[in-house]
Amino acid sequence: MERKTKINAEDGKQDIMITREFDLPLELLFKAFEEPELVAQWMGTKVLKLECKKHGSYQFETTDNKGNKHGFNGVFHEFIPNTKIIRTFEMDSVPFGVQLEITEFEKLTDDTSKLNMHVIYESVAQRDELLKLPFAQGLNWAHNRLEELLKTLK
Repeated sequence: MERKTKINAEDGKQDIMITREFDLPLELLFKAFEEPELVAQWMGTKVLKLECKKHGSYQFETTDNKGNKHGFNGVFHEFIPNTKIIRTFEMDSVPFGVQLEITEFEKLTDDTSKLNMHVIYESVAQRDELLKLPFAQGLNWAHNRLEELLKTLK
């Protein structure tokens, strides 16, 4: 299956760029990032807290196939509906540190949109360690779920 989510990770840099075009209107794509029920479905996670506003915070929890729970959380630094979300992201019990995510939503046509994410890590080493994991496949899988879920809401 084609990987529609593209990840650009330049050697020696501590950031990555993620892009994905969706066959979804911009407003519907953004809704998937602000409504707890939708976030839980496409991310396959439990939403414990989701305060979509400047200085708001979020907390999610996922369970792996062995029954172990893993949490991740962060703080919103900017939340502009249908335009931009800037937040921190931190996973519990992993050595990756805090990352900064700048997510921009772009209208392409009335029925299509684009997601542009700039993710900045504390160091090149942390970014490179994360990229050794099946990160790209997992992100593509989640974005595919997002698109399929939202197509049913059109």
